[in-house]
Amino acid sequence: MRCPFCGHEDTQVKDSRPHEDGAAIRRRRICAACSQRFTTIERVQLRDLYVVKADDRRVPFERDKLARSVRIALRKRPVDEERIERIVNGLVRQLEASGETDIPSRDIGKLVMGTLREVDIVAYIRFASVHWDFRETKDFAAILQSIPGTADGDVPVVPGDAAAAIAAESGPGGVKRR
Repeated sequence: MRCPFCGHEDTQVKDSRPHEDGAAIRRRRICAACSQRFTTIERVQLRDLYVVKADDRRVPFERDKLARSVRIALRKRPVDEERIERIVNGLVRQLEASGETDIPSRDIGKLVMGTLREVDIVAYIRFASVHWDFRETKDFAAILQSIPGTADGDVPVVPGDAAAAIAAESGPGGVKRR
């Protein structure tokens, strides 16, 4: 591995330990040229995943982008960093276990929303407002009305006008229709 300080190719592993519930390996390394120490984290990647965007573009899946989105949704909420990492690891494992290499972005969003809904309802609403592109207060009102009626944690996929789509899936008082 290349040293991040001097760019030298020869580094030695001094210590390896399991990291994040065994889902990754944390390695302490030392550069043979400049003697600087640094840490790397290695994760198992079952397959290369690609995200299919709404405009049918296909881009490589980025775990860091998913983690950043989850962290933003959970910012200033009572969820510690360790739990956020477990959430992200679980989401990535679910995506890898799906058997698909091309995953529509709306499916990733639905998976994240389902998880956030169970963890923190405010984070769920924050994420949904970006994912569904809320533009008006009625969009927030519609999702707030849908929350008490959804007992099983199933999150509707809302294309286009969020309020209309949520209303279409919910009956009177926000109770989700089956």
